[in-house]
Amino acid sequence: MPDISDAKIREILTEVQTIALVGWSPKADRPSHGVAQYLVQQGYRVIPVNPGQAGQMALGEVVRASLSEIEGGVDMVDIFRRSEEAGAVVDEALAAFPSLKAVWMQLGVRDEAAAKRAEDRGVTAVMNRCPAIEIPRLGIARKA
Repeated sequence: MPDISDAKIREILTEVQTIALVGWSPKADRPSHGVAQYLVQQGYRVIPVNPGQAGQMALGEVVRASLSEIEGGVDMVDIFRRSEEAGAVVDEALAAFPSLKAVWMQLGVRDEAAAKRAEDRGVTAVMNRCPAIEIPRLGIARKA
């Protein structure tokens, strides 16, 4: 798949409101923790997903064990999992959220086949990028 344009990344990060963050960690030194906090500070609603932490409160939300436990849908799923696990997360996201706008695979995470499945359903797929890097790089200003 060709690399995604800055314009498309800007569109995604401007339009989405609610993000499910799969692989969230309660440990402050983990990238998933810092990125989740950053996204909340930027005005997004971030729903943490981690089966080992399910039921706890984090980021003002109840931590969910899986995407299918999230009611009301999300606009984007941000994936902090190994590349070989990303496809299953993408498939779960596509099944759980009919109005999903984007699946976002974090730095180092790539699954071309999963990205194609998402794109075939009209869902934008971003791979090997981090929204906490892209937001300031592209100068995206959101209302917190």
